Amino acid sequence: MRTWKKHGPLGVTAVAGTYVVTLGFDLAEAACDGFLGFAIHRTDHEENEAYYLEGMKCFAETDPGFPAGTRYPTNEQPIQSFQWADYSAKPGYRYTYTVTALKGSPAALSPLAEVAVEVTTESPKGGDHDVYFNCGVSASQAYVERFGNRRPEDVQNGQAWIWLSRGLYEALIAFVADAVPGTHALRVAAYEFHYEPFLKVLKDAINRGVDIEIVYDARKAKPGQVSRDAIASVDQAGGVALADHCAERQTHPSYISHNKFIVKLKNGAPVSVWTGGTNFSDGGIFGHSNVAHVVEDSDVADLYLRYWTALHDDPPSSALKGTTEDVSPLPAIPPSIGTNVIFSPRSDLTALQWYADVAMSAREGVFMTFAFGMHDLFKDVYRNSAASFRLALLEKATRPLKKDSPERKAEEKAIQVLRNMPQNTFAIGSLIATNKIDGWVKERLLGLNSNVKYVHNKFMLVDPMSDRPIVIAGSANFSNASTKQNDENMLVVVGNTRVADIYLGEFMRLYSHHAFRESLKWRSADDPPKPLRTDDWWSDYFGDAERSARRQFFARRF
Repeated sequence: MRTWKKHGPLGVTAVAGTYVVTLGFDLAEAACDGFLGFAIHRTDHEENEAYYLEGMKCFAETDPGFPAGTRYPTNEQPIQSFQWADYSAKPGYRYTYTVTALKGSPAALSPLAEVAVEVTTESPKGGDHDVYFNCGVSASQAYVERFGNRRPEDVQNGQAWIWLSRGLYEALIAFVADAVPGTHALRVAAYEFHYEPFLKVLKDAINRGVDIEIVYDARKAKPGQVSRDAIASVDQAGGVALADHCAERQTHPSYISHNKFIVKLKNGAPVSVWTGGTNFSDGGIFGHSNVAHVVEDSDVADLYLRYWTALHDDPPSSALKGTTEDVSPLPAIPPSIGTNVIFSPRSDLTALQWYADVAMSAREGVFMTFAFGMHDLFKDVYRNSAASFRLALLEKATRPLKKDSPERKAEEKAIQVLRNMPQNTFAIGSLIATNKIDGWVKERLLGLNSNVKYVHNKFMLVDPMSDRPIVIAGSANFSNASTKQNDENMLVVVGNTRVADIYLGEFMRLYSHHAFRESLKWRSADDPPKPLRTDDWWSDYFGDAERSARRQFFARRF
């Protein structure tokens, strides 16, 4: 849901996803003399609570001397930013946000202008698209505050797993458990297929009489991540053997069958598909950042079933490429409103160029995630796009390359050149590795993931706040291998503002999380905390600066 209101010199935009409400503020530059920041008051109409949101910065003049890390209500210590987000929202809740621009002095703040906006957050399940983002930030202050340094398995009643899943695993279980014997059938395509609790869910459904068939990647795998071993372990419990319902994808051992989807059939006809970038593994579900996307559309589900049927026969790449290009021809540019599908492998890189052309078509904003470095086609997008606001979230600055190799140094330099452009804002996966900066508590990873520790998402948002947003998401990493070699699937969702609002909020949550942590690496533990400012701090939000582009993007009128 999205809304906008204006009163006097102040305008407020709110975009409500599922767990995130993104707020944009626009205060007339002529009214900014003496402006000290924004207070944000939230009324929760579902739980009948009302309070000011909090920040962690203080004016030097009114600093009460509390320990670093203390939070302060924004009516006393305001927010000095024209874009903010509430990451504590709950799905399906109605909220009123009252935003007050404050002037005066730190000791005597007074209102300059005030606007109240009301939104209802989205439910993950709704319409033809259900979208589930896991927490994706196991290395976080929130985890430490709730569970300390304990691993999830050491937390009572599985509460850490529930928090990390954020509803994704529960939805996955329900997708299988809702299948009725004699009515429904499931067709699974998997890359990592070794999370035994989920394998048991599938096995239990087979024992109930549900028709389930699985094709999984049986090529290269690391010790402890061998799907065949996990299947055998689950089958030791007896009952119908899960292995008897599995087909192995083995052709071309240097490539990977990278899909993670389930097609649901009803009375023999495909009706919906569970897809996205979440592997059926503990690291995929609970570790690094991931999304699951359910499409309840028989035409889309039929395309996935045709693709799955081809995969099940374990064809050579040459034969499969013909099938994928026949089943999923590339859409036009701009793509039509609705949901399109693109499967891999393909005979050339035309599909990758298509993604880049769609990104280049952005007029307002482009947002992308990169789990394995940024391909040159997308470097060109971030170099030359007409969009004035361009964000990228990367696992690392480069592809996996030798630490001191000339190739890696060249890629790092190219990314830094892009980061220096005012239209671009990048963040790279990071955590807080010390207890010595501003009271922030040291964070640690849970050890669930090895190759990709932070950013596993693969999605692109083009003009997400427009009335014709484009969301591209799935299993592919926007790379040569994902296009020409691997088994992959991508959704192209056009014109669905609900889906775009959910993805935008989650992108900003993940982006802000890692951008802040990356910034701490440039600070010394001896640096004093930076207080709120009393000068013309707001001037950076006007003119041609990056912050001005951010203000204009998020203060869009609806």
